[in-house]
Amino acid sequence: MTKEGHIKYWRESAQHDLESAESLFESKKFDWSLFLGHLVLEKTIKAIYVEKNDSNMPPKIHNLVRLAELSQIELDDKQKFMLDKITDFNIQTRYPDYKFGFYKKCTEEFTDEYFNKIKELYQWLNSLLK
Repeated sequence: MTKEGHIKYWRESAQHDLESAESLFESKKFDWSLFLGHLVLEKTIKAIYVEKNDSNMPPKIHNLVRLAELSQIELDDKQKFMLDKITDFNIQTRYPDYKFGFYKKCTEEFTDEYFNKIKELYQWLNSLLK
């Protein structure tokens, strides 16, 4: 696959996940909506990584701040804080020790607030791609 093909894969996969996250939100599966929101940002950042680096294969990590750094994305403190917070959604949904507590935290209001921030970051990250 070409570099452009890799970038297209990550972007299309992120868009698909965003649509799925929106469906989960509407179905009131708030914890999984935020989990997929994390993947949306991760995949978009991985598209940027491929665009800016020689390698077509981004690192196999899930930490959004670290991925952004490796992708040469300049973040302000607010963006770093938000990406760090959203990275937690990946961990808290995946692992049983954290899962139930996270599920209880994911009220509609909590999820709506963070899901809107995820969508804002997604738009901004997409604007960084050529």
